[in-house]
Amino acid sequence: MTIAPGLLIAAPRSGSGKTTITLGLQRALARRGLRVRGVKCGPDYIDPAFHAAATGAPSYNLDSFAMSTRLLTALAAASAAGADLIVAEGSMGLYDGVRQEIGRTGASADIAALFGWPVVLVLDVSGHAQSAAAVALGCARFDPRITIAGVVLNRVASDRHRRLVEDGMARIGLPVLGALMRTDTLTLPERHLGLVQAGETAELGLRLERLADAVEAAVDIDRLLALSGPTRIDVDAPALALPPPGQRIALASDQAFSFTYPHVLAGWRAAGAEIVTFSPLADEPPPPDCDICWLPGGYPELHAGRIAGAHRFLQGLRAFSTNRPVHGECGGYMVLGEALEDGNGHVHSMAGLLPVATSYARRKMHLGYRVAHLIHDGALGTAGSRLVGHEFHYASVTRGDTSSGAAFATIADAEGHRLGPAGHRSGFVTGSFFHAIARE
Repeated sequence: MTIAPGLLIAAPRSGSGKTTITLGLQRALARRGLRVRGVKCGPDYIDPAFHAAATGAPSYNLDSFAMSTRLLTALAAASAAGADLIVAEGSMGLYDGVRQEIGRTGASADIAALFGWPVVLVLDVSGHAQSAAAVALGCARFDPRITIAGVVLNRVASDRHRRLVEDGMARIGLPVLGALMRTDTLTLPERHLGLVQAGETAELGLRLERLADAVEAAVDIDRLLALSGPTRIDVDAPALALPPPGQRIALASDQAFSFTYPHVLAGWRAAGAEIVTFSPLADEPPPPDCDICWLPGGYPELHAGRIAGAHRFLQGLRAFSTNRPVHGECGGYMVLGEALEDGNGHVHSMAGLLPVATSYARRKMHLGYRVAHLIHDGALGTAGSRLVGHEFHYASVTRGDTSSGAAFATIADAEGHRLGPAGHRSGFVTGSFFHAIARE
């Protein structure tokens, strides 16, 4: 079995352009005929879909906080098997994570260290020149587990600017693999949770081709390829992130419900479960021959009027919930509630299956890992089961009763600080704002 080498595209901070470089490189290599697999470090659930569009192959999340080493190894093995190269994308800054033991921080550096992938550092050099080398040198020396193989300069103002930055890099001995000039033509559209989803991005194929053209013109791809390193994995480490919640799973899937982790779905299928998709926005009810309904996150606040008017969907969901489990994550949880207030302050009736009302008009960012212990037996596990997940949303709860055992779980943050009860449970219906990444 072929085990692909890999490399990690990272940066000292968010907003440096690593997604631009990653997607452009992935598409450029794929159109050369290479079998490329993307990987996303951390819990971001939007970027893997862009990787899949760029490479034509699934992209998994690898998260050193939320996942065991065994699960990380299994997912890396699945990505590397039969591929020519893994191009992983970091999250935030290379060393940014939570305060945990080294190797379990959720930082991209943990993944590079675990699998032996050299790091290509993307540097936004706008606003400085030789000083960029000091930033790169700090990244290279901060963690002895990590090898910075080279740098790609981004947002270069002029040829003179590039020469000045290269002068600094020569002083520290880091190769400059390429440089992209400052431009607004290569950016991808964004909204409040990051990039607009791949399935919603207009002319995505054309945009990816432009990114590939830009990277091919600006980066020495052959030299970059030569810097990739062997992937250190144990191919005999099968692991499952979340056991299938049922044998035949009805999965809501459209522009309002799209935040599902690819590794979770792949694990369910590998375990023999069948996933049947349906579209609430098309007013489709959950298929009645399924034994569980799963409403993932997404952007229901942008489609609240359509969801409220999707009577076949809502009636079918209510009927389904009378004798079979229904679970909602984040946006799905909001739809299972009694009402959803959109960004314009309009209140829309939802399914009414959980005693909660939410508002996107009263915005407050909620962000971070969540460690949950289930309060009751259910589709996600028995009472006391430990789930690790991530929460990222701006919605607020305007009404919600968690007394008398109505909560779904008790949660803590990544440092163990207790955050109290979370989500709701009523009959066969459960939901919470966090997205489950793995169960321990």
